[in-house]
Amino acid sequence: MALLRRFNFIPSLYQSSSLLSSRGYSSGFSKIPQFPVQGATSCLYKPESYALPWTCRNLMTHRSTMAAGLLIFLNDKKSLSTQATAQVRKVGAQISITSPGFVYEPYAPPEPIPFWKRYFTRAGWTRTKQDIKSELKSAYAIAKLRKSGYSKNKFYKEAVELYREINTLIANGDKKSLRKAVTEIMFSTLKNEIKQRESLWSNLYWELVEPVVKIRTLRARMIGVDKNDLNKVFIQLTLEFLTKEKFEAYDSKGAVVAGDKNKEVLVRSIWVFEKSLFHTGAHWRLCGRIKV
Repeated sequence: MALLRRFNFIPSLYQSSSLLSSRGYSSGFSKIPQFPVQGATSCLYKPESYALPWTCRNLMTHRSTMAAGLLIFLNDKKSLSTQATAQVRKVGAQISITSPGFVYEPYAPPEPIPFWKRYFTRAGWTRTKQDIKSELKSAYAIAKLRKSGYSKNKFYKEAVELYREINTLIANGDKKSLRKAVTEIMFSTLKNEIKQRESLWSNLYWELVEPVVKIRTLRARMIGVDKNDLNKVFIQLTLEFLTKEKFEAYDSKGAVVAGDKNKEVLVRSIWVFEKSLFHTGAHWRLCGRIKV
């Protein structure tokens, strides 16, 4: 407690921009069978690159040619977290906010810090203060979410279904159905990716091998949209998926040009899901993807 008083960080948890802060929450890996990972091959990203969901992640496979086939769509796109314009929809004479339009405080893997540096240097104390603030924000968001009936296990099942559904819709080029599963800005990004893919590949086969290897919560954030009504909030949950997937691409003649649907590729993805707590019938949607 003395350490907390020394840091005196609680007042700073609430931002002047009305982006509501939250208490810390971090879920461990769910109890899903784990598989050993060897021969990791990282995607070669540019600083602000996004691509098709099965390419913008770390790929671990026994065949480097498959990994190379999955990487050809890396392209520069503006990060969703930098687009702070809220998505609104007119309803009669009123305006309804359907999404904040950005990822609030996008997750970034923490850099390792030695024990001595954390507790015996000013930089270490600052880092500890930041870590505690982040955990408190996550926990507060999860506590708010639980009041609406949130269950971690139930949500994980729903998240896996969304992961499979969205990837399948992208592979099939079904933009009409995809619009319902993602936010407006995310839809614009994915639509461009589908257009780019269709210009090079005529058809695509994609399959999720179940059960998923791992799934865990990395971060939770709450975003307020009305300073006079604390119930008007959006929740964003950042999840890490470790999955086995199959992929194969074809040209206009049906010949295989990339991938191998008989080979499993181990893929790590970080997706951000968003849900409104004040819209009737609101459901989880994909609002962003984090580079890994």
